[in-house]
Amino acid sequence: MMLWLLFLLLPCLGGSIPVTSGTDLVGIVGGHDAPAGKWPWQVGLWVHRIGDQWTLHCGGSLIHPQWVLTAAHCISGKDPVPFNFRVQIGRAQPLLNGSVKVAKVIRHPKYNISQEVPGGADVALLQLAAPVTPSNLVKWVALPPASFMACPGMKCWVTGWGDINSSVPLPKPYHLQEVEVPIRSDEFCMQQYGNKFIKDDMLCAGSEGHDSCQGDSGGPLVCNWRGTWIQVGVVSWGEECGLPNFPGVYTRVTSYLSWIYCYVQTSPRDTGRDKDAVCMS
Repeated sequence: MMLWLLFLLLPCLGGSIPVTSGTDLVGIVGGHDAPAGKWPWQVGLWVHRIGDQWTLHCGGSLIHPQWVLTAAHCISGKDPVPFNFRVQIGRAQPLLNGSVKVAKVIRHPKYNISQEVPGGADVALLQLAAPVTPSNLVKWVALPPASFMACPGMKCWVTGWGDINSSVPLPKPYHLQEVEVPIRSDEFCMQQYGNKFIKDDMLCAGSEGHDSCQGDSGGPLVCNWRGTWIQVGVVSWGEECGLPNFPGVYTRVTSYLSWIYCYVQTSPRDTGRDKDAVCMS
């Protein structure tokens, strides 16, 4: 019996490298400045509002020189127009100047606009108008292998410019925040939120005072796995922020690897109507 239990736990043993700072972070909820260039894949998603106003609406991650991964609920409207989105790359403070134009906006076909995040499939891709050049401040994050398991207790990190507590915005100078969060078991998450709200494509991470919050949506949850940073989740939703028994809920990246690679591993010339028909099926 013990050998069987050990076999079940093997994917959770030895594969992860918990990374700690040596201090007790209070995280995004409460605020902790991220060092410049520490998370070079972090992007800010700007959305065009009425008139000539732009708002930093969500986060996202650079997963390829020309592709950004974010949350589907960050993309409003039935037929989103790429012109209404800009991507800020390589900056710790929000700045629209120098942001990159978006050529294509792709929500996952199973995301239900009327149900929003409780319906699942809260994931979207943005194709940039042109590839970005890597630097000390700009790099793309690796995606996990399909077999990867985010095991309970594994220490990961989430970043963003969202609220520092429920309905409490990040104060000036609006520096990018970081927090280390533990992965929580699916059973714990379902027990707290209820089975009907937690889908197979969701995972939970966080603890009291260590959480993502409103405005961090679409941002990356990353883990250091075998010496490489991989993105395991996309900030999706939660019950307020930093509560002791309600961790943040993330879209599970491994659930959508085939869909992501259907677009990302092709050249821009291949992402026309025919490609959409294949990837949306």
